[in-house]
Amino acid sequence: MSPSEAARVAESMLRVDSQTLSSAQQLTSADARREIQLLLTHALGIDLAGLLAHPERIPEARASQRYLDLLARRLGGEPMAYILGVREFYGRSFEVTADVLIPRPETELLVDLALELIPERSERRVLDLGTGSGCIGITLAKQRRELKVIATDASKAALAVAARNVALHAAYNVELRAGSWFKPVAGLRFDLIVSNPPYVAEDDPHLGEGDLRFEPRAALSAGTDGLTALDLIIAGAPQHLKAGGWLLVEHGYEQSDAVARLLRAREFGEVVVRKDLAGISRVAAGRLLEATP
Repeated sequence: MSPSEAARVAESMLRVDSQTLSSAQQLTSADARREIQLLLTHALGIDLAGLLAHPERIPEARASQRYLDLLARRLGGEPMAYILGVREFYGRSFEVTADVLIPRPETELLVDLALELIPERSERRVLDLGTGSGCIGITLAKQRRELKVIATDASKAALAVAARNVALHAAYNVELRAGSWFKPVAGLRFDLIVSNPPYVAEDDPHLGEGDLRFEPRAALSAGTDGLTALDLIIAGAPQHLKAGGWLLVEHGYEQSDAVARLLRAREFGEVVVRKDLAGISRVAAGRLLEATP
């Protein structure tokens, strides 16, 4: 078979699998094709450039049990991030497992705002509550190398993932601590606290759809209105912030007014709400003007 014939065969196989995935997962043809390419490269252990340069390897990969297993998982709805074991966040690749939330582009807004509030080349202390994969705390630590970051999580399995990501990115200014919310940092105060806590209402039907079906429920859902964890964090933050320190939290698309009220009720000033690229209010922040004894 000539190279051109091999390429035509490979393209035909790629199209068949892409159409199957598109139908099963209601993806666009372009998205399905991209995912099939990623599954093929993962099965072959090569990058996308290598696959595109050698399309004749597609039949080889497509016939392998490894690829068939990966494809079956995706057809079953499992998120690509869990299948591949990685997800990009803020230009860096992070390990993810089913023990942690999948990092999402909208959470980068939380990092953007934190970086706006942290002066460059300043030795500030930052607390990342419910760190999960560690993507927020590690990103801040890499963007501002003078920071000292403590990242907490109640899940030891999540902290194990975060620890591997700390090592992967050589984020030596990040310290991981096990425990629920503020318990691991009793008596400590910070210049900035950041968190992407669970904020989905426990009866929200979206929890039974898409990627959310596979993600840890404890990291997604908090109470009947989704505000339980947010209220706890906002209530506890004044005892762990320095005067003038900031609290930043991600929240749900209909929660911005409620979160702003919670911040003001706890004597936070300069309350701001930021919208993500989709125009949805996603992050709220408040400044503690006076430290609480």
